[in-house]
Amino acid sequence: MFTGIVEEIGQVVSFNRRSLTTLAHKVLQGIAPGASIAVNGACLTVTRFDADSFTVDIMDETLRRTNLDDLKPGENVNLEGALTLSRGLGGHLVQGHIDATGKVQSVRAHDESLLIAIHAPPQVMRYVVEKGFIAVDGISLTVVERNESTFSVSIVGFTRENTTLGKIEVGDTVNLEADIIAKYVEHLIMEKKEDISLDFLKEHGFLTG
Repeated sequence: MFTGIVEEIGQVVSFNRRSLTTLAHKVLQGIAPGASIAVNGACLTVTRFDADSFTVDIMDETLRRTNLDDLKPGENVNLEGALTLSRGLGGHLVQGHIDATGKVQSVRAHDESLLIAIHAPPQVMRYVVEKGFIAVDGISLTVVERNESTFSVSIVGFTRENTTLGKIEVGDTVNLEADIIAKYVEHLIMEKKEDISLDFLKEHGFLTG
């Protein structure tokens, strides 16, 4: 579990579609083999580490659902260590389970911030609401507005300077994770609907005959 508050920007050392090694500092504090680190929002398990880098193994499913397959040595990635009980929840509950990728449609300056519009697939958009949460490349953000297939987020100066979104460009692919609370609410509602049968309606007086 994560918060969507990026701790540092790491730099890819090597990537061969099975293993990823990244330079890092802050997320290595107290690290141990088997620990979880979110890389661009994807929860990955540490297999090896040293004083200034860590290595994670990557599965085909992760490559299929995320933008990690596009990584090259020297590229920057957002890093966050797993949430601990001693750490504040500054963003929102993020699992590190990427739902799908989105495509940046526009990037424009707005006052002191950047307004970024992202096209997302239906399986993500169904959970997107204005003023709700969404994780973009592992960053907890608030949705400014939405339409049927696109949503916008506003990036303040601190986020621009301390995450990869500061250099985002039109056409870039980003990892998206919808709010887990929205998914649970949907599940509970759908489960309740399945309980409402014709016999249930007759039993409670909604139908006769």
